[in-house]
Order: sequence, then C-alpha cells, then structure tokens
Amino acid sequence: MKIKIKLLGKNLDVIRSAVAACGMCECAPGEEPELIVTHGGDGALLGAEREFPGIPKLPLRDTVTAPTCAIHQAEKIFAAFISGELVMTKLPKLRASTSAGLLYGINDLVVNTAEPTSALRYRVSIDGELHAQEVVGDGVCFSSIHGSTAYYRSITRGIFKVGVGLAFSNSTEVVDHLVLPENSVVTVEILRGEALVMADNDPCKLRLAVGDKVILQQTAETAAIFGLDGFMCPECRYLRHHLLSANEKRH
Repeated sequence: MKIKIKLLGKNLDVIRSAVAACGMCECAPGEEPELIVTHGGDGALLGAEREFPGIPKLPLRDTVTAPTCAIHQAEKIFAAFISGELVMTKLPKLRASTSAGLLYGINDLVVNTAEPTSALRYRVSIDGELHAQEVVGDGVCFSSIHGSTAYYRSITRGIFKVGVGLAFSNSTEVVDHLVLPENSVVTVEILRGEALVMADNDPCKLRLAVGDKVILQQTAETAAIFGLDGFMCPECRYLRHHLLSANEKRH
C-alpha cells in the first residue's frame, strides 16, 4: 500500500517525480496524511508542525535555492525512508502560557518589547525562586537544544547540548545567560512597557501589559522528524553558503 503524504513548501513540482518514483502518493483533499514532507528551509518545517501536530515530518531542503550534497537529494532521502533507514528524532516542544492563551514552539519562545524604541522592564523567576528583580532590555529567549543554534546563538554566541537555555537580549546590565535543567519553569513578569510573546516563526503573538506574566517551559509533547541529521548536513550547508556568496558577488 502506498504511503499517503502531504507536500508543503516551495517549488513542490521539483520533488513530485521523486515522490511518484518511490511509491508514495499525495493525499486527496480531505484525506489524513501519514507523513508531511516539507520542501524549503527551517521555517517550512516549523510551520508544518504547527499546522499538522502529531503527524511525522520529513524535511527536504529546497534545491532551487539551496543545493544539497549527493546523498541528501530527494530521491535518495525518499528511498531511505521507504527502506526504514531514516532515523526518527523526537524534538520536545516548548510552551508559553499566559492569561491570554498558549503558544507552542520547537526552537524557541521569545518575550520581547512591543515598542522597538523603548526598553522592557521585567522580573524573572525560575522554579518559583526569584532570579532577577528587574532586568531592562529587549527581552528574553527561552530555547530548546535544537533551537540553540538559532536566536539563542545570535544573542549568546554559544549553543548547548543538554537542558533548556535562557538568553537575555540587549540588557542594560550584564545578565548571565543560563542553561537550565529541562524541567525548569521560567516566569517572566512585565514591570514596565508592553511585550509580545512569540514562538518560532508563528505569526500569532500574545500581548502582555504591566503586571502580566508568562510561564515558559519544555513539555512532554514532541515533534517527530525523520532524517533531521541530513536536513542539517554540514556539507549541504557549505554548498548553500558558497552559492549565496557567489550570487552576492554577481550582484
């Protein structure tokens, strides 16, 4: 029986022949897919998990804009999936809880000033214990291991391999970035200004006013991703970097 998949992303016609060749088939409208295949970048994968939580994902780089090495081309990735060779990784999800609602992310949760010309003042508690009475700055980033190579790294210039990370963005005082146990619960209370709570690349944002709190934590929920190592392949990244450099030189 053919595996029913749903394709999401850009330039999907590029991979449709590979889908047919490996014995998969696209779902008809209204059908429940067994697998979501994303064709694009990190954003396509994050968006697919939001739209179709609980269904396994197989991410592919969009070769129109991002070349891949020989072993990570679509035909070979699909063949490896069908033969059971692709490893499934379960990425833990993060949750931001406020009185206005919930947001879930895979990479990171960000509490940031809603007004770019004004700093945010906020208080931080960890597992019910006061950590910082008042921090003045742009806000905080609460990151998973997977997300530590994204916004967390741009703030801290570092990554981590265990736990969860808490990075302070553009604070006026020196505030050490933290790597905490994975079951840590971080509470951020707004003392002055308005803040936005964001998750990954989700267009939905939650707004916080003075006195509002947001609780940031890692959950037991996971996103099942096939072939994540190949999606993050250093050789493919090298090829993409040099393609971008060549395009910049031409222009």
